[in-house]
Amino acid sequence: MARMKVSNAPSIRRLPSYLHIIRQSRASGDFYISGTVIAQELNLEPIQVRKDLSITGIVGKPKKGYPVEALVAAIERYLGWDRPTNAIVVGAGNLGSALMGYPEFQQHGLKIVAAFDQNPVKVGTMIHGVQVYHTDKLEDMLPGLQAHTAILAVPSDHAQVCVERLVAAGINAVWNFTNQKLRTPDKVVVQREDLSSGFAMLSVMTQIRDGRGD
Repeated sequence: MARMKVSNAPSIRRLPSYLHIIRQSRASGDFYISGTVIAQELNLEPIQVRKDLSITGIVGKPKKGYPVEALVAAIERYLGWDRPTNAIVVGAGNLGSALMGYPEFQQHGLKIVAAFDQNPVKVGTMIHGVQVYHTDKLEDMLPGLQAHTAILAVPSDHAQVCVERLVAAGINAVWNFTNQKLRTPDKVVVQREDLSSGFAMLSVMTQIRDGRGD
């Protein structure tokens, strides 16, 4: 099954870090920020920063840099963070609960409107202001929630069955926090977050620092 490929994926992954620094600059009262300043903050080359920012369509001014307000708006618009997105969380365990409490989602236009779980201890409770419902109610409730994005944080052996229910109910974007590779129709966008890969990189970098790696 063919999957959507994003040619600018590395640049897109760096944009949120840029945005954080630019917002800090705005909070300090700066009207312009240079690509060199952003690069220094993130230990990158200035030419890489300028290349990454170019995908948003904004152009800096010689000897001044980028207008801060316009740059924030350009990045948010490119990422789609200037438009509100309703999402549900499926799996209200430790990881799902932590994701519901992540404060920056709201800043990025992502609003978690409900959570679903099978655990009777979780069902009927509020977690970080989000109501938890039984997964049996998912199909009935989803149309009223106006959510087309799901954050999947269920046990991996339940992931495929769960995603099939979500797609049938109208979900067309899935943020997959399980280690299961999901089979979905081509029209459904799936982004998998592999936490093990991130920890693997951290572990190897630590070994290199301590002289135990290559």
